[in-house]
Amino acid sequence: MEKNVTIRMMTAEDIEAVHHVELQSFSVPWTKESFYNEVVHNMFATYLVAEIEGEIVGYCGLWVIIDEAQITNIAVLPEYRGNSIGEHLLRKASRIAKKRGAVKLSLEVRVSNYAAQGLYRKLGFEPGGVRKNYYTDNLEDALVMWVSI
Repeated sequence: MEKNVTIRMMTAEDIEAVHHVELQSFSVPWTKESFYNEVVHNMFATYLVAEIEGEIVGYCGLWVIIDEAQITNIAVLPEYRGNSIGEHLLRKASRIAKKRGAVKLSLEVRVSNYAAQGLYRKLGFEPGGVRKNYYTDNLEDALVMWVSI
């Protein structure tokens, strides 16, 4: 990566910038209120942001419940993709989950999103099932992927 990336915990002050990343990344984006509830009220949630020179260029959400962790969402601005930012976010989220007692980490990914699946496989995730018609915009299936941590 050409520039220094800083990964840090997301705060409520980051919601506007994170929502911008969300809008650039997903056809059915989360609302600002959803992010606010996750960051401020959800005791199971941890959100990370990736910054370059003070600009938030990506984020990752994580839930840890007892010994299982779930990536809620992960996104990087289109112009910064392919620079290992998503990988850095996912590795940091995995370390946090493990520190909090999780032994497994899961996520859902569109069956057509081969780029993301490639990253997840690189980090040890394996397919564990399919959620039929998971995505509301086009009823695409989601591949559920798991890794032991």
